[in-house]
Amino acid sequence: MYMTIQLNVLIGVDDLKLKRIHEIEDYILKNDTVTLVELTEKFDVSMNTIRRDINYLEKSGVIKKVYGGVTSTSGKELTSFDFRLNKNQKAKEEIGKLASKLINENDLIFIDSGTTTNTILSYIDPNLNFTLLTNNLDVIISASDNPNIELVVIGHRYHHKTKSFLKMSTSSDISENYNISKAFMAVTGVSRKNGLTNSDFHEHEIKKMISDRAAELYVLADSSKFESSTLLTYAPLSRADKIITNTKLNSEIGDYCTSNNIEIVYPEQNQ
Repeated sequence: MYMTIQLNVLIGVDDLKLKRIHEIEDYILKNDTVTLVELTEKFDVSMNTIRRDINYLEKSGVIKKVYGGVTSTSGKELTSFDFRLNKNQKAKEEIGKLASKLINENDLIFIDSGTTTNTILSYIDPNLNFTLLTNNLDVIISASDNPNIELVVIGHRYHHKTKSFLKMSTSSDISENYNISKAFMAVTGVSRKNGLTNSDFHEHEIKKMISDRAAELYVLADSSKFESSTLLTYAPLSRADKIITNTKLNSEIGDYCTSNNIEIVYPEQNQ
């Protein structure tokens, strides 16, 4: 898992530039070391533009400059959805079970795309009636077998890497038509400074819109996600109402949650 550009570094960066910087980051992480000339040719931009983009990334700690180019500081490539699905699976199941208990009769909820959020419906009472909004393909498949779940699918373009649907036709698809009572959100990283972060530029729009709209925001994160972050922040940590995790948090982030009235939910046996 790699670190992120600080929020104040990205002020004034428009969506197209941010998308390019994210793609440059991915390219460097996958290739370990690349030259500046290679980057200008790959992304069809000037040397000055590449140097500016590299400056953003260098401040994040993701890469460092070497003579004539840049190199990754993490030594890790981005991982596929299926790889992440199998990683920390026991913790994900524990978190999903806890999250399922927070869904009540007639709730209107959103379940985010992610390997942890995938587990929620496995523990739902099949007789519980509620409305579910989601862009998560696996959640859609699970919900389609339950006649008591009113299923609303958002997004109209399928993204294979994350098994999610992306891009709503207009912002009114969510912000005006649905009063979401609870949003169960996945994260790539959680930190006090950079908030709730994700790695995929294409998912960022929906995550941010849901976070702005939902009455209550529930963050699902196993212990590996804390005090780390990735390129895109979709909400500040203070926006969370509950953090559902598999273990007690360290004192620093625990104290932050207490002072910001964020409830920490984790299995009793791990207290």
